[in-house]
Amino acid sequence: MGKFIIKNTNTGIKFDLKAGNGEGIATSEVYTTEAACRNGIDSVVRNAPIASIEDQTVEGYEVCKHPKFEVYLDKAGEYRFRLKATNGQIIAVGEGYKAKASCFNGIDSVKRNASDSPIVRI
Repeated sequence: MGKFIIKNTNTGIKFDLKAGNGEGIATSEVYTTEAACRNGIDSVVRNAPIASIEDQTVEGYEVCKHPKFEVYLDKAGEYRFRLKATNGQIIAVGEGYKAKASCFNGIDSVKRNASDSPIVRI
């Protein structure tokens, strides 16, 4: 089982979703309050399990409705994903992956871990 870790940053509060093995699988934006950060976690919990996957790395990709995971190539040529809520806001992002399959594994891990992961405040 994974866990959501809430922590302070220099400019606010953010969360990371960690897999059961402790590996980071998604992170949030920086929020101004802990309540807003917890609302972000709630949004991930609600949206991740039902989100479709929009692979923007293929030509002529099909645009999916929100909520969705968008898979894209970053400036370094690595595969990344971002989870968008039903309102279109980005609620979590993944790290850069060299292989597209690894990026899809990261999405699968978010889908599996989000719904039953406890929240830990550090």
